Amino acid sequence: MIAETVCSAASAAGLGIAVVTAYRKRFLAAARIAAYSLVPVGLVMTGVVGWAADTAFSPTAWAGFVLLGGAWLLFMTTRAVERRSGGTRKERRAAKAAQREAVAPAASAPSLGQSARPATRPAASPRPAKSGDDFTDIEAILKKHGI
Repeated sequence: MIAETVCSAASAAGLGIAVVTAYRKRFLAAARIAAYSLVPVGLVMTGVVGWAADTAFSPTAWAGFVLLGGAWLLFMTTRAVERRSGGTRKERRAAKAAQREAVAPAASAPSLGQSARPATRPAASPRPAKSGDDFTDIEAILKKHGI
């Protein structure tokens, strides 16, 4: 009963302020104030105020609010971690698949892209006709390194 009286008084005061604001030729602001001042009476008439008064003194309701707050906290924490780790689960799966395809297991050289420094190696000379001579391989290696 007290809550309904307080809400009615707040609405009456708000409507009085809206009338004064309209008298000062600020009609848009007066309409906005009138809208806000009608909300408490609307809440009383729909029964929300009575429900809120009953809920405020119920330990079960407070436990429910605590659980809702914990769920909200977990949800927001997981969203923050997800944003920090780089996108949604779908995007991470696509990135993993692309990474697996980029480096094939049977590849002869890693596909790392362009290196930071340009390659300055001379072109390899063709091998001599003698394949049984071990020194020709060594000579080719030494020439390749400039020795």
